[in-house]
Amino acid sequence: MEIKPILPEKETPAASESAENLCYKRYRMEIDGLDCMYVKYARVWIPDPEEVWKSAELLKDYKPGDKVLQLRLEEGKDLEYCLDPKTKELPPLRNPDILVGENDLTALSYLHEPAVLHNLKVRFIDSKLIYTYCGIVLVAINPYEQLPIYGEDIINAYSGQNMGDMDPHIFAVAEEAYKQMARDERNQSIIVSGESGAGKTVSAKYAMRYFATVSGSASEANVEEKVLASNPIMESIGNAKTTRNDNSSRFGKYIEIGFDKRYRIIGANMRTYLLEKSRVVFQAEEERNYHIFYQLCASAALPEFKTLRLGNANYFHYTKQGGSPVIDGVDDAKEMVNTRQACTLLGISDSYQMGIFRILAGILHLGNVEFASRDSDSCTIPPKHEPLTIFCDLMGVEYEEMAHWLCHRKLATATETYIKPISKLHAINARDALAKHIYANLFNWIVDHVNKALHATVKQHSFIGVLDIYGFETFEINSFEQFCINYANEKLQQQFNMHVFKLEQEEYMKEQIPWTLIDFYDNQPCINLIEAKMGILDLLDEECKMPKGSDDTWAQKLYNTHLNKCALFEKPRLSNKAFIIKHFADKVEYQCEGFLEKNKDTVYEEQIKVLKSSKKFKLLPELFQDEEKVLSPTSATPSGRMPLSRTAVKPAKARPGQASKEHKKTVGHQFRNSLHLLMETLNATTPHYVRCIKPNDFKFPFTFDEKRAVQQLRACGVLETIRISAAGFPSRWTYQEFFSRYRVLMKQRDVLSDRKQTCKNVLEKLILDKDKYQFGKTKIFFRAGQVAYLEKIRADKLRAACIRIQKTIRGWLMRKKYVRMRKAAITIQRYVRGYQARCYAKFLRRTRAAITIQKFQRMYVIRKRYQCMRASTIALQALLRGYMARNKYQMMLREHKSIVIQKHVRGWLARVHYRRTLKAIVYLQCCYRRMMAKRELKKLKIEARSVERYKKLHIGLENKIMQLQRKIDEQNKEYKSLLEKLSSLEITYSTETEKLRGDVERLRASEEEAKNATNRVLSLQEEIAKLRKELHQTQSEKKTIEEWADKYKHETEQLVSELKEQNTLLKTEKDELNRRIHDQAREITETMEKKLVEETKQLELDLNDERLRYQNLLNEFSRLEERYDDLKDEMNLMVNIPKPGHKRTDSTHSSNESEYTFSSEITEAEDLPVRMEQEPSEKKAPLDMSLFLKLQKRVTELEQEKQSLQDELDRKEEQALRAKAKEEERPPIRGAELEYESLKRQELESENKKLKNELNELQKALTETRSPEVTAPGAPAYRVLLDQLTSVSEELEVRKEEVLILRSQLVSQKEAIQPKEDKNTMTDATILLEDVQKMKDKGEIAQAYIGLKETNRLLESQLQSQKKSHENELESLRGEIQSLKEENNRQQQLLAQNLQLPPEARIEASLQHEITRLTNENLDLMEQLEKQDKTVRKLKKQLKVFAKKIGELEVGQMENISPGQIIDEPIRPVNIPRKEKDFQGMLEYKKEDEQKLVKNLILELKPRGVAVNLIPGLPAYILFMCVRHADYLNDDQKVRSLLTSTINGIKKVLKKRGDDFETVSFWLSNTCRFLHCLKQYSGEEGFMKHNTPRQNEHCLTNFDLAEYRQVLSDLAIQIYQQLVRVLENILQPMIVSGMLEHETIQGVSGVKPTGLRKRTSSIADEGTYTLDSIIRQLNSFHSVMCQHGMDPELIKQVVKQMFYIIGAVTLNNLLLRKDMCSWSKGMQIRYNVSQLEEWLRDKNLMNSGAKETLEPLIQAAQLLQVKKKTDEDAEAICSMCNALTTAQIVKVLNLYTPVNEFEERVLVSFIRTIQMRLRDRKDSPQLLMDAKHIFPVTFPFNPSSLALETIQIPASLGLGFISRV
Repeated sequence: MEIKPILPEKETPAASESAENLCYKRYRMEIDGLDCMYVKYARVWIPDPEEVWKSAELLKDYKPGDKVLQLRLEEGKDLEYCLDPKTKELPPLRNPDILVGENDLTALSYLHEPAVLHNLKVRFIDSKLIYTYCGIVLVAINPYEQLPIYGEDIINAYSGQNMGDMDPHIFAVAEEAYKQMARDERNQSIIVSGESGAGKTVSAKYAMRYFATVSGSASEANVEEKVLASNPIMESIGNAKTTRNDNSSRFGKYIEIGFDKRYRIIGANMRTYLLEKSRVVFQAEEERNYHIFYQLCASAALPEFKTLRLGNANYFHYTKQGGSPVIDGVDDAKEMVNTRQACTLLGISDSYQMGIFRILAGILHLGNVEFASRDSDSCTIPPKHEPLTIFCDLMGVEYEEMAHWLCHRKLATATETYIKPISKLHAINARDALAKHIYANLFNWIVDHVNKALHATVKQHSFIGVLDIYGFETFEINSFEQFCINYANEKLQQQFNMHVFKLEQEEYMKEQIPWTLIDFYDNQPCINLIEAKMGILDLLDEECKMPKGSDDTWAQKLYNTHLNKCALFEKPRLSNKAFIIKHFADKVEYQCEGFLEKNKDTVYEEQIKVLKSSKKFKLLPELFQDEEKVLSPTSATPSGRMPLSRTAVKPAKARPGQASKEHKKTVGHQFRNSLHLLMETLNATTPHYVRCIKPNDFKFPFTFDEKRAVQQLRACGVLETIRISAAGFPSRWTYQEFFSRYRVLMKQRDVLSDRKQTCKNVLEKLILDKDKYQFGKTKIFFRAGQVAYLEKIRADKLRAACIRIQKTIRGWLMRKKYVRMRKAAITIQRYVRGYQARCYAKFLRRTRAAITIQKFQRMYVIRKRYQCMRASTIALQALLRGYMARNKYQMMLREHKSIVIQKHVRGWLARVHYRRTLKAIVYLQCCYRRMMAKRELKKLKIEARSVERYKKLHIGLENKIMQLQRKIDEQNKEYKSLLEKLSSLEITYSTETEKLRGDVERLRASEEEAKNATNRVLSLQEEIAKLRKELHQTQSEKKTIEEWADKYKHETEQLVSELKEQNTLLKTEKDELNRRIHDQAREITETMEKKLVEETKQLELDLNDERLRYQNLLNEFSRLEERYDDLKDEMNLMVNIPKPGHKRTDSTHSSNESEYTFSSEITEAEDLPVRMEQEPSEKKAPLDMSLFLKLQKRVTELEQEKQSLQDELDRKEEQALRAKAKEEERPPIRGAELEYESLKRQELESENKKLKNELNELQKALTETRSPEVTAPGAPAYRVLLDQLTSVSEELEVRKEEVLILRSQLVSQKEAIQPKEDKNTMTDATILLEDVQKMKDKGEIAQAYIGLKETNRLLESQLQSQKKSHENELESLRGEIQSLKEENNRQQQLLAQNLQLPPEARIEASLQHEITRLTNENLDLMEQLEKQDKTVRKLKKQLKVFAKKIGELEVGQMENISPGQIIDEPIRPVNIPRKEKDFQGMLEYKKEDEQKLVKNLILELKPRGVAVNLIPGLPAYILFMCVRHADYLNDDQKVRSLLTSTINGIKKVLKKRGDDFETVSFWLSNTCRFLHCLKQYSGEEGFMKHNTPRQNEHCLTNFDLAEYRQVLSDLAIQIYQQLVRVLENILQPMIVSGMLEHETIQGVSGVKPTGLRKRTSSIADEGTYTLDSIIRQLNSFHSVMCQHGMDPELIKQVVKQMFYIIGAVTLNNLLLRKDMCSWSKGMQIRYNVSQLEEWLRDKNLMNSGAKETLEPLIQAAQLLQVKKKTDEDAEAICSMCNALTTAQIVKVLNLYTPVNEFEERVLVSFIRTIQMRLRDRKDSPQLLMDAKHIFPVTFPFNPSSLALETIQIPASLGLGFISRV
């Protein structure tokens, strides 16, 4: 068969050449055109026996004709690489570094084996990426490690994405298959292949999990769970441990997952291929049997398994051969539980499960059956052999019969039948064949039951098939199993090639590129060799039919038929029992031994008949009843590497009439038929390919073995894909991407408005050979290597530009350096010259100083000599002169002493003479003076007696008197002042006197003490005398003591010094300890503060979690309700369902579109009136009689009270007369007050008359009759009582108002009355007495006095209560003042303490104190609020009960009053004045208009018109005003009906228009406003703080709607969640394009080459979203919410949720896209985030918490831009990225990709450093953020200032049937 692939127009090669040669020639042509690339420093790949390929660098340019290349390896070794002299083949070029690690291998410029291998290795080892695209193939490398990349968050991230937009993943392939199935309505297949241990089963499992998650189930049977539950069962019975894989699938399977028209899973079907039955009876070293056997052995201790008589796995022959019964990290007992749970989920009952386990246990016991040889041709089983006995018991068969046929066989001829014994070896083989046959049939039975459980109950519309099948296998010894496996891979490879060529053809035709058909032979010749007529399988079947056929004869037939006739068939040189086939991947040598036996699959029929005859075990015959139709051939394999015996488990069923013929079908024939059926299925679907690669044979995590990887790449077709791509145009660019990337190669004049023409002009200049590229419709196609050539030109251009920039900058730097050097040189010269001048000046100074020193030295010497001579001379002179002076001094001393003696003698003589003379003179003077005094005395006596003497004395006396008078006046003044001072002094004196008296007393006491002390002094003096004596004794002792004291003092001083030193040390230690204690205390306080903060945060998080959990429950409730309604609609419309378009729904998606039904709960108290209406009227009579008796009793009490008041009045009159005299002395009462009191008495008098009249009427009515009719409702007495009761209640209200008036007047009178001392009149008293006397005359004083007394008593009690309340308030205020003072003192202390602390500690302390204070206040407020809530609830309950009782009474009255009674017995009406009430702010409607109200106001209302023209929240106000009117009417049915209709109406309109943001926002705003109105006007004090008095009058009076408030709150939460989903659906398509892909800053990002996977362009074309689109959408959301009057706090929560969605989706896509992790993209992201922050600032929403939700994205952008080299950089990254998890940080670093050659990659060692530093961080291992997370919403109370009575209803609403009240 020839396939005509599409290649560009080129020479058609010879048809006989192989595909590989043709592709290689094409590649060589491309390389020949790139000889210019082999220049110095170019890097190439050279073959290496160890690493397969090694990288080397050219040391010099290659010139055509050179035979040797000078290379340098990466380790630094130089090498000469010799070229092949015939082919002159150059080594493959290495791709530029920026292309290494690409997501798609076809994006590589050079497409060859070393490039593919290196790219896979770099991604796997360095970036820890296990998935890579290779065109249409996904290459998956087994990491041998659990990776967190398969969670539901990853599934959600890939859901709905294009395949090339995200990093390679199995989920991307599954999403592509799902999307194509829905878009093209064509079935899909995912083909997963690879070696054992490469991860095929896991990849298929994850693909099925993806379908189960994103599609959901079409029924309530949870089909997706059953599909996933089939995996544990199939793994337990079909998987085993091998040397290469702990969970290796030992069979192939194809699972078809069925979908309905809405593309939801409805069922599945499984087909299996080639079960390895030989593993049941034999396992190689370090391998295990199937998992189910070890699970049974591990669970043998369970009670239900006791009958199976199992034990340890090492006991059974079939489970101990491998010697490895345990797998590390696997608990077989736990896996058994999972297997049984999966069986239960799939509908396999417990009885069937136990039957399965009995069969499996029987197989184990059968393996322990032993045979004993009797001779060479016969054997026997020991009697009562225990394993066989257990096997027969479990199977329910006869022991003797089974033992007989295990040792014998039946031979049938044409005429007779013989029973022949068999040898021991044949018996063992027959036993093993029987065990394999039983297991294979059990495997088929389980698969059939799994398919029945997964069978679709409805018609299947389409399906996706997942093929998990073995890859190409080649071993040292290859047998029948490898032959079948490689045959299947040849077929799959052919299908793969056809599909690749088809895609190439479609791409070229789509782009309108000219192409020609090239004859390209595929692997059809190899397939013909195997399956054609007279092929290998045909000859094998023919040999099996021969009586004496053998492997040797079959081999000879093969040689004779195909050797030298088919180029793909060869014979080994040294063997006649083997043959070689050239497969597409490699040559494989097959050993012929065992082919015939395995193809026949012999099992003895008699043994099967024995098992079929089992009657005790019904399941066993069921396994073999359809054996003729459904065959499971088995074979006994000889010893070898891995005896594989695989069979087709479920081929097409044959007709019943061909049973005997079909029974003889060989394994090869069946496998060929099942393979053809599989290929037909795959060809009818769109295939998707997953190639699993095993990186090493030792299961080491992230270890890459190049040799093993290359073998598998060659075998799985990846390199074939590369060759096909390389033969054409592998590199493809859109015109815009090419222009953006290579704009640097264009000149300004080359840039045209037409991008396509611009690219054409540039390419014609850059690449001269036009065959190297082609211009398509939307893309440019390049041949292999051309992109690398363009990249080299671009890099050279950039390098030249960099060199020019460097040249300029370096020149500028050198000039700057030269100027600095010249300036420095001048400075140095200046300093050097100055230094030299200073040195010369210093020399001169030193010379001058030397001369000066010499001068002074010489002078010093001479002076010294002179001074010595002078000193000697002076000394001689001094001695001589001293001698002479001493002699002279002695002579003068003697003279002086003699003079002194003479002086003293002469002085004594003179003094004696003087004293004598003086004494004589004094005596003479005394005598004379006595004589003269006597004379004077006589003369004075004579003068005194004469008158004239008096006259002389009186002269001037008057003047002296005047002076004295003035002095007297002055002295009087001074006297007065002194008197004042004296008075003050007297006062002080008195005080001082008291003090002095006390002092005197103390002194007296001290005097007594002194007397005693004197006595003691005398005794002490005596003692002193004694002590003096002792003193003399002690003085002598003192000397000795002093000596000892001096010595002791010295020692003490030394000791003190030592102690001081120790003291200082102790002080330092004490200070150190104090410091440590202080530090520890500070640390403890800090830790406690941190703990407090953390606990507070934890409590907040717990609160949010609880709130979120509650809101999620509401969401789930709404989803289930929606599901219920949808199912009801589907049930009703099942017959004629229109064909829907593709509508994809996520299984986790839940919307609030359902029509909810609401039924309010009617409490027992609310239901009471309804029940009471249905009861007969007779039951109400006892209640009315009891009321009547209570009123009668009250009347008698009033009469008694009246009598007692009359008695008291008489006593008061007597007291009034006695107090008459005393009243004259009281202060007068004002006339106005008496006038007011008289008026009040008149009013009380009139009221007393009314009461008397009413009392008389009541007594008459009571005395008229005592019949039962009197007390019945409607009777006159009863009506009088009711009228009086109503009048009393009205009067009570009036009296309350009067009491308030009296209280205010009393207060004003109290303020006005002031004591006046100069007025004393009795006018008012006289008036009062006259008035009293007048009242006495009228006989009405009693009533007036009683009324006045009651009024005074009432006023007095109110005054007392007011006084008490005032005192209580005063006490409370004093307590508050005291607490405030204490708080003030505490604050001052804290302030003083804080001022002493450092600033940081001061802030922390103040924060801690503030937190404590707020916590205490919050606790107090919460306690008060709880108390108030309890009180309010209690009062409301009482109010409800009273209101219901009154309603019952009124209803009973109206029912029992007949019209005749009303006419016959008229009752005189009592005119009681009623106070008019204002009922404004309510709307009245009729009950039958309720549905019309809901329809016009809710269902048919257009939000846009209301938002623009009317009051925000108008529907909410209208609804509440209607509720107020129903509350006013006390109509609970109307309230309940209106609220229920409103809630249901809102839900209906949200279901109908739930995708419209305006509608959802409008009703969220109105629902919240309605909820706030119910709170604001509920009458609860907590909600009335901000109300006006008028609004307080509008509060609800009859009903407590707290339960409905909760219902409305839940409804608001649901609407909010629906609003979030709506805006998420609107924003979702914009986020990735606007935040990541669009270049907001043009020219910063560089576009890298892309592969075959189409990537979303980063250039803003028409229809693509930009950042401006996101901001415009945000503005639209914000303006709509503001127009609808949404609460500002709620708007902030919505904005926060929007920003979280933007940040989470952007970050998730960044973590899953390698092409986005670059430095330039980090700059773009930071710019985009700054624009979003600017939007928040413009809208005053910075405090909404929205910016904090973008913190992970900001840190990820910073991580892309920071340096990533040193340890300091690692530390900075760890401290900076606190909002990112460790997995996210490592992922970003692994994905970081340079866009240009000048950027550097992140080293693996640096990533390891980051991981080591972050290993202690406790964060979530989850990689992606939960983009579906919704923050818990709260609705803070927001009262409205709008007055209800001012609201006007516009006519446009159509509410004319509503009237304002």
